[in-house]
Amino acid sequence: MRPLDDVLQPIDQARGLPNPHYTSAEVYGAEAEALFFGGWAGLSFAADVPEPGEAVPVDFLGQPLVAVRDRDGTLRVFQNTCRHRGMILVAARKQVGGVLRCPYHSWCYALDGRLVTTPHVGGPGHNTHPGIDKGTLGLIEIRSHVWRGIVFVNLSGTAPPFEEVHRDLIARWAAFEGHPQVYGGADSVMTFDVACNWKLAVENYCESYHLPWVHPGLNSYSRLEDHYHIQADGRYSGQGTLVYRPMLSEDGRRFPDTPGLPPAWDAGAEYVALYPNVLLGQHRDHAFAILLEPRGPARTVERVALFYTADEVAGPAWAEMRAANTEMWHKVFEEDIFVVEGMQKGRAARNFDGGRFSPAMDGPTHCFHRWVAARMQAAVPRAAD
Repeated sequence: MRPLDDVLQPIDQARGLPNPHYTSAEVYGAEAEALFFGGWAGLSFAADVPEPGEAVPVDFLGQPLVAVRDRDGTLRVFQNTCRHRGMILVAARKQVGGVLRCPYHSWCYALDGRLVTTPHVGGPGHNTHPGIDKGTLGLIEIRSHVWRGIVFVNLSGTAPPFEEVHRDLIARWAAFEGHPQVYGGADSVMTFDVACNWKLAVENYCESYHLPWVHPGLNSYSRLEDHYHIQADGRYSGQGTLVYRPMLSEDGRRFPDTPGLPPAWDAGAEYVALYPNVLLGQHRDHAFAILLEPRGPARTVERVALFYTADEVAGPAWAEMRAANTEMWHKVFEEDIFVVEGMQKGRAARNFDGGRFSPAMDGPTHCFHRWVAARMQAAVPRAAD
């Protein structure tokens, strides 16, 4: 039996992913194609590109991309390379005005990707040439979709539409669709640079088994027995709680609720890992998203943004409460770091066999392992083993 066949067994018989899936540069490279490029993966936050004419370069598992907001406010993602000689167009975040200009030979592209000028391409003083068809040499656009303030991309261009792929989760949280997801601003973001493989962050996030020991403060009111599993094979997994408590200010204020929610959300909250690399938290009065940016087999940058349900919450009157909410979540997320870094160190143990799953407690994590194993086995069977 091959190692990944062990992962695909029923949970009471399965083993976890083998060590190379957390330590090997070869497997890490194979994951890019098998787990990220073929489907919809999280690239950035829409708030990273707030103004028309802004361009933000993003290294997406070694692929140079650039997110641009055009004059109409539409956000697009392009390959960050000039069609002439492959020069990087944007090296750092900047306001580009109306065009993306290559710093090498000054070929210029409109913000919708069209090639608009090619200086001296036909010789000194001649800006056109019969052999250079500008209509076929626009920037290569990467398929993108914005949902809940997150920019998702499909690098291969072959995945079904985002709304089709993730219709189950969209339907699950349908009560929040059509209502604002207001970015909290600079005081509602945090970043963690963590010495672990990105998959360990997913695995830890989607289960509640660790709460009593890793999050004693959270567990004091949202106990292990108050949680339930969420599993959608091949798409997402996570956990929910039945006892969410909205934050109160000293004068008794709390963040506005999303209007019209069904009673289940009065004291409920859900936390879902949307495969491969987006971790979502949904509450009646606010939400958060964590983008996992893999930076190698043993390093992950976690970018977190908090969102609220009303425009006024992003204003100065709510600044103190936003900061308190950010501080609370920062503490919770920080508590997980020693766990995921400890598991990464443990993966250096040559005789570790992938571990076992608790049939009662580890269903969401096994669901994620099965997704990884199935896709890796289908796409790159040799590298996966």
